[in-house]
Amino acid sequence: MSNAGSPVDDAPLRVRWSASPSTGVGKAEVRVPVTGQRVVRRALGRRLTRLRTASGMSRRDVVEARLGISEPTLHRIETGKVPVTGANVRALCWLYGADQSITDALADLALGTSQQEWWDASPVIPEWFKLYVGLEASASRMFGYDGEVVPGELQTPEYARAVFGAEQPVDSEIAERHINLRMQRQRTLFARNPPIRLVTVLGEGTLTRAVGSEQVMKGQIEHLRRLSQEDTVDIRVLPFSVGAHAAMAGAFRILEFDDPADPDVVYLESHVGALYLEEQVEVDEYRRIFDLISKDSVPVGEFR
Repeated sequence: MSNAGSPVDDAPLRVRWSASPSTGVGKAEVRVPVTGQRVVRRALGRRLTRLRTASGMSRRDVVEARLGISEPTLHRIETGKVPVTGANVRALCWLYGADQSITDALADLALGTSQQEWWDASPVIPEWFKLYVGLEASASRMFGYDGEVVPGELQTPEYARAVFGAEQPVDSEIAERHINLRMQRQRTLFARNPPIRLVTVLGEGTLTRAVGSEQVMKGQIEHLRRLSQEDTVDIRVLPFSVGAHAAMAGAFRILEFDDPADPDVVYLESHVGALYLEEQVEVDEYRRIFDLISKDSVPVGEFR
């Protein structure tokens, strides 16, 4: 999976949110850390949608209220596709009957819908991957499986260079920038406080396939073993001896968030794009698959 980088400065927009049992929108304070404009837009859009639904209004009803927001614009706001002004947020909250504390919190959140993080402005990172970087920066827990390649957040620079070399990039300078961004992302990911809980299952092929030289692979495996000694990191290996297993359809990530108002996400990547799954039944199925392969895996420190 392509993981291109990490924030250069650790100063993300952080708003605290407490979900209301009845609407799931929020009551006293906002308690969700959000990072990156795409993630902020996603969080704000979801909360505005819940407010509208709780008020019993349709999108057409909002248009007919003549707030100056068209139906296509409201759809883009609610699906997190566009920046949102504080004025529009306040107008919508007024229409939905939200109290002042919710209105103020969401208006503050709107500021982050146009605030760029390093990945938003980077020409090297594909547009479809920028949402993932923001989600990862906000996730509390991440579970992943890869049977072919050590994932980006666990790679050494030498291993990453060999991976990019195999793709035969036209521009070697851009490839090197990708590698630097990947290493930068790693440093920030593992320096987070509180730290992210990371559990990764690797197929045995990721450790036995010769990526780069023998020295590169030795260094990569030693790196994985060092990382696995961290209290919040668990790196496991699914041996070939297991035979057929539940994750043979391919690599995936599950990103979990502490706030129940922000649904967990399954991330699936291809060479030219990515799929983000949020439906509960979809996420639960990937959790089931991950539990099955986890039971058949062994800690990387015990793998020989």
